[in-house]
Amino acid sequence: MKSLCTPPDHALLQRFWHWAALAASLLTAINATSVIAAGLPADPASVAPPRAVIAEPARNDTFRTVDMLWNDASRKRDIPVRMYWPAGASPSTAVPLVVFSHGLGGSKNGYSYLGKHWAGLGFASLHVQHAGSDRAVWGGNIFSLVSNVVAAASEANAIDRAKDVSFAISSILASNDYGPSIQADAIAVAGHSYGANTALLVGGATVKRDGQSMSFRDERVKALILISAPPFVGEGDMVTVLGAIKVPTLHVTGTDDVIRVPGYYSDVADRIKVFDAVNAPDKVLTVFKGATHSIFTDRNGAASVELNSVVKRATRELSGVFLKSVLADAPGKSVEDWLHAQKALFDRYTGAVRGGNR
Repeated sequence: MKSLCTPPDHALLQRFWHWAALAASLLTAINATSVIAAGLPADPASVAPPRAVIAEPARNDTFRTVDMLWNDASRKRDIPVRMYWPAGASPSTAVPLVVFSHGLGGSKNGYSYLGKHWAGLGFASLHVQHAGSDRAVWGGNIFSLVSNVVAAASEANAIDRAKDVSFAISSILASNDYGPSIQADAIAVAGHSYGANTALLVGGATVKRDGQSMSFRDERVKALILISAPPFVGEGDMVTVLGAIKVPTLHVTGTDDVIRVPGYYSDVADRIKVFDAVNAPDKVLTVFKGATHSIFTDRNGAASVELNSVVKRATRELSGVFLKSVLADAPGKSVEDWLHAQKALFDRYTGAVRGGNR
């Protein structure tokens, strides 16, 4: 198998992670008006406990927020994380875990509306920051932006992101403070844009290199939440790439979920192709009316205040119902019942989740 850590060139830029990350980054820059995308589980021996607790910036009656910095010694790589920790979690009342992967140019601080909601429902929500494709890409001057983005969207960074997620799972489970209070057989991975494809890689997406299959599947992951997932461009038949994904999946997108940059265009039809190619028996697709690519971040984005509020509220609720169904086996409203009650919000929705899939 050839090296996967070569500098990006024109051919590599045709591959999914280059274009998807580049597109998402440039769209983020526009919307934010910036000045100026098998991960084999880490060797337990290389998993260190949190090196430092940086801060605990928020507490309420249902959860507390903890920032930590871990180091993967095998890759000489720092991994900052933010965890929303349920107040009721304990070794006698262990909780499921959701690991979140941000879009290109993001950080552990983003997508807080999801982390807070999941923690409030009794899930530990661990938000990973990916060095090399995080908010540092916006540093420097306007003339370095393009090179920063291209480097962030490299194949090497795509691989590191998948390994970051697996390392984060290993680290939190190995933690004396939190590991005993987590259900090791109830772990989901979620992500937006580039982060959604990181989740797909960890969930079992398989690509070919020099005639050999390359997989980053982490068998500990039992479900995926995929928000605005771009396709794997240049990797061949999508079913071949995504057909190995068997865990329950929730796909979230919108009618205006568009990535548009010179030389590349990806819209909601691509998100639907990803849904169709995933071979999981339990999967759900939701297409919000009017929702844009950036509406699923913490920012307001290119949509009305009312639409932003409605879509974020619905995404929180739906993802929570999905997680309860597939990880917590909790009684309550099913995914299908929730979708039917909220059907006015959607251009379309399809699929089913039976629950109890651990």
